[in-house]
Amino acid sequence: MRFALGVEYDGTAFLGWQRLSQPGTDGPPTLQAALEAALSSVADAAVETVCAGRTDAGVHGLCQVVHFTTDVVRDPRAWVLGTTGRLPQGVAVRWCTPVRDDFHARFSARARRYRYRLLDRMVRPALGRQYLAWSRRALDAEAMHRAAQALLGENDFSSFRTVHCQATHARRNLQRIEVRREGAEIVIDVQANAFLHHMVRNIVGSLMEVGAGERPEPWVAEVLAARDRTLAGPTAPSAGLVFVGPLYPPEWGLPDEVTE
Repeated sequence: MRFALGVEYDGTAFLGWQRLSQPGTDGPPTLQAALEAALSSVADAAVETVCAGRTDAGVHGLCQVVHFTTDVVRDPRAWVLGTTGRLPQGVAVRWCTPVRDDFHARFSARARRYRYRLLDRMVRPALGRQYLAWSRRALDAEAMHRAAQALLGENDFSSFRTVHCQATHARRNLQRIEVRREGAEIVIDVQANAFLHHMVRNIVGSLMEVGAGERPEPWVAEVLAARDRTLAGPTAPSAGLVFVGPLYPPEWGLPDEVTE
């Protein structure tokens, strides 16, 4: 059978999602390796997983979607509770549901969503600091939002991807980007069909330049058009970034939080 899982995680202690060693061998701490070890323990057999979207070191996940195929008979509750009980404290399986054999966590998704939280005040945060980026500079969220709208649509995002990005091309369809202030924090929500390596963090770093008044709002559009990473702002810290989750068509019967 094939199953889909919804996985929540604090990425602070992990070197990103992707396993960096062969299945079943010791290697650097990654989320995929931890999840597969726990699933394999429940199954008493090797289990390999495919995720909706890989996240970088230090990035968190609200509802990462994963699929795996196994001949082992377990009900969804056993997969959820048994796997979570074998995972580090910062990782939990929230739900499990059987899916058709043609479901693919990555290729069946129509979109992915990220949220970035940023505290702009003179003093660094003490509470919740692993989930917040911090800026000493006061930022204008409204100016950041206006500047960000130039990124909407299908574009070449070469200016906002790391030089280590392995994607075959840089064209992505940015479907929504919203910047708003919530009390002392600035929240940035981004949705696209897919993302490049460091794309969200590089966009945020550039928007922060606008928010601080160091760049005019039209500058973001100029950077996008230039297709040159050296012209964009710095990469924003990973701590503020959460992978909210992918979105799938209703036909797959997944929970509402990942269905559009």
